Amino acid sequence: MPSALAGTREITIRGVILGALITLVFTAANVYLGLRIGLTFATSIPAAVISMGVLRFFANHSVVENNIVQTIASAAGTLSAIIFVLPALIMIGWWSGFPYWTTMAVCGLGGLLGVMYSIPLRRALVTGSDLPYPEGVAGAEVLKIGESAQGAQENRRGLRVIALGAAAAAGYALLASMKVISNALTATFRAGSGATMAGASLSLALIGVGHLVGVTVGIAMLVGVLISYGALLPLRTAGHLPRDEALTTVVSETFSSDVRFIGAGAIAVAAVWTFLKISGPILRGITDAAVSARTRRRGHAVGMHERDIPIQVVGLVILGSLIPIGLLLADFTAGTPIDAHAGDIVAAGVLLVMVIGLVVASVCGYMAGLIGSSNSPISGVGILVVLVAALLIKATYGPASAAQMPALVAYAVFTAAVIFGVATISNDNLQDLKTGQLVGATPWKQQVALVIGVVVGSVVMAPILQLMQTAFGFQGAPGATGNALAAPQAALISALANGVFGGSLNWSLVGLGAVIGAAVVVLDEALAKTTTKLRLPPLAVGMGMYLPIALTLVIPIGAVLGRIYDSWARRSGDPDERKRRTGVLLATGLIVGESLYGVAFAGVVVTTGKDEPLAIVGDAGTPWFQLFGVIAFAGVITWLYRYTRAMASPRATAPGQEPEPLPDRAG
Repeated sequence: MPSALAGTREITIRGVILGALITLVFTAANVYLGLRIGLTFATSIPAAVISMGVLRFFANHSVVENNIVQTIASAAGTLSAIIFVLPALIMIGWWSGFPYWTTMAVCGLGGLLGVMYSIPLRRALVTGSDLPYPEGVAGAEVLKIGESAQGAQENRRGLRVIALGAAAAAGYALLASMKVISNALTATFRAGSGATMAGASLSLALIGVGHLVGVTVGIAMLVGVLISYGALLPLRTAGHLPRDEALTTVVSETFSSDVRFIGAGAIAVAAVWTFLKISGPILRGITDAAVSARTRRRGHAVGMHERDIPIQVVGLVILGSLIPIGLLLADFTAGTPIDAHAGDIVAAGVLLVMVIGLVVASVCGYMAGLIGSSNSPISGVGILVVLVAALLIKATYGPASAAQMPALVAYAVFTAAVIFGVATISNDNLQDLKTGQLVGATPWKQQVALVIGVVVGSVVMAPILQLMQTAFGFQGAPGATGNALAAPQAALISALANGVFGGSLNWSLVGLGAVIGAAVVVLDEALAKTTTKLRLPPLAVGMGMYLPIALTLVIPIGAVLGRIYDSWARRSGDPDERKRRTGVLLATGLIVGESLYGVAFAGVVVTTGKDEPLAIVGDAGTPWFQLFGVIAFAGVITWLYRYTRAMASPRATAPGQEPEPLPDRAG
């Protein structure tokens, strides 16, 4: 591959423009999905498919140019994970909206640091490790096949599957908005002397998420659900159920005030354990990068496909970016009750960004390599980050008055947001660099593309966030509507920061979660030594513990459907995994379609000023509407997977379509 691509253009104006346009779509979709259910999806594969479909109409396109397009799009789309932190400033009442330049600076500076940190990590975790990088490898295969003789037909088929999934998901969400069908099931009931609840969001996007993350993660999340809703909630509510109060209120409040903090403790332990496991490879990667730079300075040739941005430049950019980060943190404190002590806490904030940023970049990069970017522990690591930031800033500042407390809470959250920008980019960049390695891309050019992606994502982030806030608001925040977005991680982060500074954080709950997390770590390590198929990712268990059951219960169903589909693909003969990738494209379409509908619906809400502007039927929460919703949901899923199987089979005819000719393999 490298020799065949010698002299081929990689970074082109048309590629940058196409990557930026794709970024707009996927960033909007990821922001909506993340605020609604607390999860985002990797955009590399759909971006690659779209790129190949478009660039095929231009002369001299190549696999490495398509790789640059998907790199830009995936980097910017991944930056949308900043929404796991920034809305917390709205929830605590510090911000009333998302200031454009400040939001852009947080995303841009944090993302730039993430790119720089991912450069030495490339040697440690990509070229120097045997991590599978499932999405990076899949992206490379998509790009390679797109350049093959049968690539044109497969691109058309892939775009058709994405469009079908998107249309189905958007159409189902539209019917739910019209109140024609119900898109949610929920029930609260007693369990012994306590109570718990069960529920499911009839969301095709969640089915897509489950398909992408796989059965291992789906089972782990289900284990987390059973721990929280099968054990912790009944125990925490036992003896606290007044006869004159609705069970739903008690259970919901107990989950928010108790159980989610236990989940946070489990996630924290899992994140620390992950970093300890990979600290050695990280240090070796940094050393290897320095050796490569010295080799080039001495005049020795280093292969084009091993050339990173020089480590000296990386170091200068990291140190140079700390200056505007310090100014940004200082500006945040200007005119606030903590302004007089800004010097100390700004210095502490910069130190946090530099040191903790590298830690979280390493953790997230490793997990992305192990189980994919879609399931990397971004949100869980963010919870750990805000705890560390709040504790260090509190210790640095010293005793604070009641008037200073809200400002300190907001500053801790804001500092954590910058660190989170580092984590989000490192989480996805290593997947992109793995794709580049497999298709023969030049690392330093791809790293430049990553910076371009960060810039594009930073520019569009604030308007999208503002649209979401204006249309829906966030649960628990001033001005929230009946359709307020849950933003579960931001809600938890704001509660943790308030608890640390106000002294109200129940550390025994976090400690209990840490014990559960440690037990899951031990169990997962034991499984790793005794079996090659069964694992229990601790971070996925923690996510299942603290996310609302309505969001998590459908994901394992999607994971099982994905496993059934993949098993069919293997049995029917799928040597190049084309059939399996078609299923991935369907799942991606489901996510993109529902998410983009959510963005469009937000625009309608803002325009009309109504919470339910499309409702044409009364209460869709009645049992008949719920039953019809379940039947319609199951029927749509069944039809979609049957259609996708037909599309993935070369000789098969998709329902309602003429047979497609077999690709000419003579060349």
